[in-house]
This record gives sequence, structure tokens and C-alpha cells, in this order.
Amino acid sequence: MSLEPDRSPDREGDSLFGTAAEAARWIRSAAVDDARGRHWRANPDPRGRAAMPDHPLSLYSGAAGIVLFFLELAAVTGDDGYLDDAAAGARYLTATWREQADLSLYHGLAGVMFALAEAGWATGEHAFEIEAVAVGDHIVRSARPIGGAPGWTGDPAQRGDGGIILGLLHAAGILGVPAYREVAVEAGARIAALAVPGHRFGEGACADLPLDAVTPGFLAGTAGTAFLLARLHGLTGERDFLTASRRGADFVRAVSTVTARCALVPHHLPQGRDLHYLGFCSGSAGVARMFCELYRVAGDAADLDWAERLARGVVSSGAPARRTRGYWDSACQCCGTAGLLELFVGLWSVTGRRDHLEFAHTLGENLTGRATRHDGRGARWYQAYRRLRPGEVTADTGYMVGAAGVGAALLHLGAAIHPERAGRLVLPPDNPFPAVPVPGGTLRHS
Repeated sequence: MSLEPDRSPDREGDSLFGTAAEAARWIRSAAVDDARGRHWRANPDPRGRAAMPDHPLSLYSGAAGIVLFFLELAAVTGDDGYLDDAAAGARYLTATWREQADLSLYHGLAGVMFALAEAGWATGEHAFEIEAVAVGDHIVRSARPIGGAPGWTGDPAQRGDGGIILGLLHAAGILGVPAYREVAVEAGARIAALAVPGHRFGEGACADLPLDAVTPGFLAGTAGTAFLLARLHGLTGERDFLTASRRGADFVRAVSTVTARCALVPHHLPQGRDLHYLGFCSGSAGVARMFCELYRVAGDAADLDWAERLARGVVSSGAPARRTRGYWDSACQCCGTAGLLELFVGLWSVTGRRDHLEFAHTLGENLTGRATRHDGRGARWYQAYRRLRPGEVTADTGYMVGAAGVGAALLHLGAAIHPERAGRLVLPPDNPFPAVPVPGGTLRHS
């Protein structure tokens, strides 16, 4: 790896791990302890508002996502204090999840189940695993017949049934409950029979988009559903899942803008054909996950080539220095720099290509450099989370929208730089990359 003299692996690793620890200090300043356990305010700034204030349990912006970050920080540092933070948050989840009606992965109970299962695995507290099973049983009981198969929301995208199915597949393995997989596969078979491509947002789902908008992106669009179908093919070997996933991938290819071996995906069609997000939720970083999953389960090099095209599109855009309509003043996992960092660390682990790791360095330096530490309360990232509200600047604590997710991305880059410190990462169920973020050859020769 060709690093500049003032950017040695040891020095950069210290900066990454140190900034992640500073992010933990900021999150700790938001802690609220009561008889139910610990949760964290979405934004501890005095008089500050939060971008996502109404999801205190969620993987996206609440306790479940912060638990994941503390689990990873404990594993990297060996500091049991972080494990205590995670356990306190998991106790809050066990005490409060029955108050949550949303079943989805990022905003609801499927994400809580994931966090509890991971907390039980990492801490050895069997009570967390027991409660994760209780959540999973509740999700399964909540299924209703849709088109002759079990479903929950009727939405095949990851924001709906797609994310719930991914959560159940993970839980089936880590918790040892085969019935979860059976329900997930049955629900997935209904989705595979749909006409994918394309999802309509529909009335009330996204106030910023026309009602007839079709979305090829990840969280609320075709790419995320195609990812799910590829995952189901990998688990079952059933050809119908792969065929349906390819229909989604072909749609994404057809609507993308391709120039000089670079690709960019439109945010929505037909109105937003020239609006190209770069991030995880609706842009290149998320769509590339779908192609990487297809490559992982089917082994077709053309799928990996498309992930590489999307990565080159990100680099060619001028990010992270240059801001565009699809890459604005956002640092977070969902739509900002941390989501891009996850993509390039993941591509490095899959391909071993140094240019991916070098660009990941650039993204990591951007994140560590733009962190705010002015008051001694730790590192946070002020950002305009919503592109259409540039004056609404916040510094949230959560995983997909704030410091926990940025800190986790920095830990993942740190582990890629230091294979000797590369433990198992806590990656959400929609992440296709290896749980140890370095190429196999690096591990063998380190």
C-alpha cells in the first residue's frame, strides 16, 4: 500500500480508532438511564433539534443502532466499559420493545431483534437472546396473508417486508430458530413472483416525491429487493429467486447513466432521472451492495464489474471534496460519507484492489477532519441530513443518521488497515461484505 510519509498505517489507525472513541464520548453525553435501562437522546446539543427524534428504539436512529456501535468498539479496544454501554442499551430494548408497532428492519422490531441477538452473542447474556426470540416470534405471529403467502406491510422493498425477511433470516441462524427461515422463504417467494422492476412510493410514503415516482435505489426501491432475492437464492439454491433478482438488476442497469466505465443511478423515475444520489439509501453505495450480493451467490464477474462501475462513478464525481445534488453536506451512513466508506472498505475486502482502500483512506480522512470536538464532549458531525432542507443542521447520535454509524465506519476502515486487529464486524443483514474487512490473502500473510 502506497501511503504518504505522514499517513503511516499506525498513525492513521490511531486517528480512526481515536475518533471513534471520541464519537462514543459524544453519544455517552446523550445517555438517559432509568429503571428500564439506557437509551440515548437523538441529539444532546443544548437547544439542538434532532433529524430523527421519534424512533428511540430503532436501528436507524435509536438505541438498537447505538448498541451495535458499542459492541464493535468494545471488541476493537478490549474496553469492557463499552460492553457495559451496549448491555445497558440492550436491557432498554428488552424492556420496551412491546411498545413498538413498527416491524421493519431500520425503524422497527426486526432491527431490535437483530441488536438483541448480537448483544447476546457478544456479552454472553442469555436473557438478550431469549428476548430476541420473543421479538422474532412476535414478528412471525404478526404476519398476514398477502397473495397467498405471509407478509407484513405489502411493500417488497427493504423499508417494508424485504427488511423484515432479512432480519428473520439472520435471526434463524444466530438464534437457531429454523421456523424463522421457513416463514422468510415463503414470504420471499411471493416477492419473487412480483413483476419487479420498480417500486412506487405511493401516497404518504415520501412527501418529497411525486406519487407515481419509481425508485431503483436500495432502501425503498428495486435494488434492495433484488438484494433480498439474491440472498434467498444463496440460502436456498432455488433458481426462481436468482431469476427474479436478475430482473431487478437488469432494470437498474437499464435506467442507469453509464459513461467511461462509470455508472450513476437515478434517484427516481421519470422525474429525477438526472438526480444521482451517491449514498446508501438511494444511490450508488446501496445499489452496489445488490450487485456484490449477486456476485457472492452466483459468481458472475459481470455483477462485480457493475459494483466497480458504481464505485468509479463515486470517485469521478469528485467526492468527498466536491458537493453535488446527490452528495451534499451529509456525513452519515444513510446518505453521506460514512455510507461511501462502507462501500469502499467492502470492495477492498472482496477484490483486494488497492485503489479501493486508497479511496477509503481519503473518505476516512474527510470524516476525521470534519468532526467537531470544540467543547470536550466528544466528536460529532454536523450535517444537513435532508437535502431539501440545507439550513436544518444537526449532530445526531444514531447509527444510520449520526455519530454511531460514522464511528462504526471508521472502525471498519481501521480494521482494514490493521488486519491484526480485524475482529468480527457487526454488519446489518443487508450488508454483503465479509465480516472481517480484509482480503483473505492479507489475513494469511499478516
